[in-house]
Amino acid sequence: MAGDINTPQIKLAKLKGMFDWHHHEHEDELFLVVSGTLRMHSLDHEVDIETGEFIIVPHGIEPCSEALSDECHVVLLEPNTTFNTGNVTTDGTVHTLSRI
Repeated sequence: MAGDINTPQIKLAKLKGMFDWHHHEHEDELFLVVSGTLRMHSLDHEVDIETGEFIIVPHGIEPCSEALSDECHVVLLEPNTTFNTGNVTTDGTVHTLSRI
């Protein structure tokens, strides 16, 4: 995590490969791609987000992100209550974020 703006947080992530399918009941998320290419899958379509572009995933949508490049760096803006795996708990779930 890089910081807070009221209750939202600015989170930094390095993504590799395909992430877990999940959703967030109440939290919208913004993904800003800093380097690489991110593909955001949903149940009915997919979109590629290139460096410098962003996508907002509304709450209730079930997304699955995939780094198309070897590693994709993203900045996430989301409420501080948001777990990275939303409504599911996996080996990739992060319960406590480190601060830089």
